[in-house]
Amino acid sequence: MRWALVKVCLAVTAMVVIAFAVPLGLVIREMASDRAFSDAERQAGTIAPTLSITTDREELTRAVLSTEPGDRGHLAVHVPAPEETADGTGGEALDIGTRRATPKDVETVRKAGRASITEVTGGFALLQPTALSTGEIAVVEVFVPEGEVSNGVATAWLMLAGVGVALIVGSVAVADRLGVRMVQPAQRLAGAAQDLGEGRLGTRVPEEGPTELRSAAVAFNSMADQVVQLLANERELAADLSHRLRTPLTVLRLNAASLGEGPAAEQTRAAVQQLEHEVDTIIRTAREQRPQTQGVPAEAGCDASEVIRERMGFWSALAEDEGREVRLAGVDRTVRIPVARPELAAALDALLGNVFRHTPEGTAFAVDVHHSGDAVIVLVSDAGPGIDDPKAALARGASGRTGASGSVGSTGLGLDIVRRVAESTGGDLRIGRSVLGGTEVRIWIGLHGNR
Repeated sequence: MRWALVKVCLAVTAMVVIAFAVPLGLVIREMASDRAFSDAERQAGTIAPTLSITTDREELTRAVLSTEPGDRGHLAVHVPAPEETADGTGGEALDIGTRRATPKDVETVRKAGRASITEVTGGFALLQPTALSTGEIAVVEVFVPEGEVSNGVATAWLMLAGVGVALIVGSVAVADRLGVRMVQPAQRLAGAAQDLGEGRLGTRVPEEGPTELRSAAVAFNSMADQVVQLLANERELAADLSHRLRTPLTVLRLNAASLGEGPAAEQTRAAVQQLEHEVDTIIRTAREQRPQTQGVPAEAGCDASEVIRERMGFWSALAEDEGREVRLAGVDRTVRIPVARPELAAALDALLGNVFRHTPEGTAFAVDVHHSGDAVIVLVSDAGPGIDDPKAALARGASGRTGASGSVGSTGLGLDIVRRVAESTGGDLRIGRSVLGGTEVRIWIGLHGNR
């Protein structure tokens, strides 16, 4: 496209230069010719006063030689022979100076009474008729060399050619710069599209260049952002679904532990452990590929008390098998929150699953719900050994040693799920020491959306 634009500009400029330079060159040549013949007419007029006074050869010769063209041999005077007198005598015709025009041309001008230009050897001759005192018509001949007719024309044409070449070169340079300005953004856009197609999702295009290319760059960047968002949502969904598999896995692990000894029991426990390892691998892989911040959409609200009672009913049965004391408080009334039911259930399962995974059997835990008017606070506490570094536990992709948050080597997605649920409502997630002696996870859920 760049060279096409240069070629078009070159062709257009060349046609414009030719259209103006050729006629202008012809006009300059005509002006030079007119100037040369105008000077010749003026020079011919300088001898006219002498011819009107006398036709004496000596007087005319001196008059001719006194002029500049006569001194150079460029001026001649042709006086016709006078008419015969009554006594039969007459004069002779006078030709003073160097004759270049033919007698026929001189006679034609004398009879016509109009000036004429005729071509002679080495240039042109201006034949100017002049009236004599005797009533006869003399012809003054001024020789104009060919060099004077075209004097300055070559220089003017060279200047015109130089100006034309400069215009063409300048137009080509401007077209090239414009082409670069158009082509480079297009090349960047094409390269970015190729990079995006090869999987480099961070590729973006500078919004530069003409209006149309800027609009294309904006659309491309928006498309790339949307692609990244869609892929992140897919990975997040895969991670969330995989994490939710831990709830039935926890039940399987507990049941497998109660099978006693024997080859079948060992195989079952090994299979559960292998399945749990594969789920952890899926979660870890999905978390490594997704962006660092994702919001949690709340397609619809739910009754927090109902969801918590339902999930606690499930986990209470497992707690009874392991001899864990369970306490539930604050779920005796309806509490609507702007969180989808599956999201809240997944968050609660993540925290309670960690309690079962990372605290010994028999460790008590509790879930308390508090309503403060503009927020709902859910506290999940346990009597385990607690978390040595709560800040590290809250860091994305990392978790603490034991307790409700998880342990060393866990994927850390459990707390991440809980945090995203809280932050989607304008709330937050905090970890501290519980009154039971172990870990307390506080979920602050705003009731009025993002703050």
